[in-house]
Amino acid sequence: MTIQKFVVTADQMRQIETRIFAAGMPVAALMEKVAGLIARRIQELLQSEGSSAADCITDLTDLTPGKKIVNSQLPVIGVLVGPGHNGGDALVVARELHFQGFPVVIYCPFSKLKELTKSHTDYARYLNIPFFDKVELLKKCDLLIDGLFGFGLEREITNSTAAAIDEINNLNIPIFSIDIPSGLHTDTGAVLGTAIRAKHTWCLGLWKMAFLQDKALEYIGTSELIDFDIPAADIAAILGDFPAIQRITKASAIQHLPLPRSPISHKYTNGHLLIIAGSGRYSGAAILSALGARASGVGMLSIAVPESIKPMLSSHLPEALVIGCPETPNRAISQLPVAIDLSTYDAIAVGPGLTLEAAIAVESVLECDQPLVLDADGLNILAQLGTVPILSERSALTIITPHPGEFKRLFPELADEMGDDRIAATQAAAKLCGAVVLLKGAKVCISWQDKGDSLGDSCAARTITYLNPESTPALARGGSGDVLTGLLGGLLASAIARKSPPELVTATAVWWHAQAGIMAAKERTELGVDAFTLTQYLIPTLREF
Repeated sequence: MTIQKFVVTADQMRQIETRIFAAGMPVAALMEKVAGLIARRIQELLQSEGSSAADCITDLTDLTPGKKIVNSQLPVIGVLVGPGHNGGDALVVARELHFQGFPVVIYCPFSKLKELTKSHTDYARYLNIPFFDKVELLKKCDLLIDGLFGFGLEREITNSTAAAIDEINNLNIPIFSIDIPSGLHTDTGAVLGTAIRAKHTWCLGLWKMAFLQDKALEYIGTSELIDFDIPAADIAAILGDFPAIQRITKASAIQHLPLPRSPISHKYTNGHLLIIAGSGRYSGAAILSALGARASGVGMLSIAVPESIKPMLSSHLPEALVIGCPETPNRAISQLPVAIDLSTYDAIAVGPGLTLEAAIAVESVLECDQPLVLDADGLNILAQLGTVPILSERSALTIITPHPGEFKRLFPELADEMGDDRIAATQAAAKLCGAVVLLKGAKVCISWQDKGDSLGDSCAARTITYLNPESTPALARGGSGDVLTGLLGGLLASAIARKSPPELVTATAVWWHAQAGIMAAKERTELGVDAFTLTQYLIPTLREF
C-alpha cells in the first residue's frame, strides 16, 4: 500500500483514529510514537543540511553536512503548546529534545488542558523545563515548534490567542508545525481568523486536504508525512478500496504512460493527435503545444494553424502534418478546411493561441464525436457558447484545462459559491458538465464523474479526484500551459488507440509536466525555465521514471 496517495478530511481522520483506539491502541502510546518520530526528525534536520527540509532552518547553527552539534552550539527551541492532543504531542517532543540536551522552553497560555496533555505538562514542569505565557519571552529562541491546534479546528481564532499568533509570526523565527499550522481549516485550507506561518509542517498519519489547497501553501511551507503505521484495513474501511480523492504519485503516474510499447506497434497503433492552435499573434503557442505532444510519443501528429504561419510550424516540426486553415484579416483561424475529417483522429487538442476569432472552428470541433482537450481560447469560446449545455450534450470524452480566471468564466456561479475551495469547485464542475476538469494552480486538481468504465463497476457514479502534490513556481510563465495541452493531447490519443482508460492519463500528464519543471528549475533556477526550455526537459525527466 502506498500511504502517500491517500488524502483525508478531518472527519475521515477522526474515524480512522477512532478505529485504531477502539482496537486497543492507547492514545498515550500513539502520542509517544508520533512525538518520538518528530523529535528524531528535528534532530536530523539540525544535524545535517543534506536533508530535504534543512533549508527551512536558517541561522540556527553550523549545519555542515553530517557534522554533529556540540553542546555550546545547540539552538534554543521554543515549543508552543495548545490545550488539546496536538499540545500533548508538542510536550512529548519538548521532553525528548530536553533529554537530548537541547535548551527547551515551553509557551502555554492555556489554563484548561485535556487530561493527557495536562499529565505531560506536569511532567515537563517536574523536569524543570521553563514554562511561560508571554510571547515576548520567545525572542531568544532559534526555532519554534507549533503544537497549538491540530487537525479539525473549525472555529475562528480570536482575541488574545489571535494576537499571540500574530506576534509569534512577527518574531521571524523559523516555525515547524505539528500536523497542520495552527489556525488552518483542515479541509479547505482557509485561515480561521489568523494562522501560524510555518517554514515546515509534519503532517501526521495521512495527508490532510489543506496540504493540497493553494491558499494554504504560504502557511504550510515545505511539508512531509510522518507515517505512524496506520493499518491498511482501517484506511480501507473509511476510504474504500479506491479512494475518491488521491494524490498523484510517481507509481500511479508511470502506470499510465504508453510504455512499454508492443514490438509490433506502428504509428497508427500509437495514436493520432490533431492540434488546432495558433494565430499570427500567438504562433509560439502552436509550436509549444506541438513540442509537448512530440514528447508524449504519440504515433502521428497533425497541427491545424492559420495558412500564413504554416511554414513556421513545418520548420520546427518536420515530422508533423501541418494543415493550413483559412484565416481572418488578423491571421486567426476563420474555419477549418472543408476537406478535414475530424473523425480520423484519436484525439483533438484545441485552444492555445487561437484568439476569439476562431469561434467557428472551435464550435465545429465541439460538435464532433472525438475525444477533446480544450484549453485557453478554446475554453473562452466555450464559455461564450454555453459551458454546461454544450459539454453535457457531448458523448465523447472532453478534458477542460482552465486556470482560475478561465474557470470563473466557464462556471461563474460555482466559482462564487465555492470561493477558494479549489477541490470542491473542481468536483462540482465535473458533476455539472460531465467533463474531466483540470483546474490549474500550484496544486493542480483533476475531477471527473466515473461511470465504472475506467476504475471498475464498484466505482460507478462517483466523482474521482486527483491532486498533484509536487510542482514549482518555475511553471508560472506564459506558454507552460500550452506545453501541457500538447503533452496531454498526445497521451490521450495514445490511450484511445491502445484502448486504455483515457481519463487516467490526465493525472499522468500533469505529474510529468510538473516533474519536468522541477528538474529544469534545479538545473537552471526558477527564473531560467521558459516554456521552450520546459519542453526540452520532458524526455530527460521521463528517464528518471
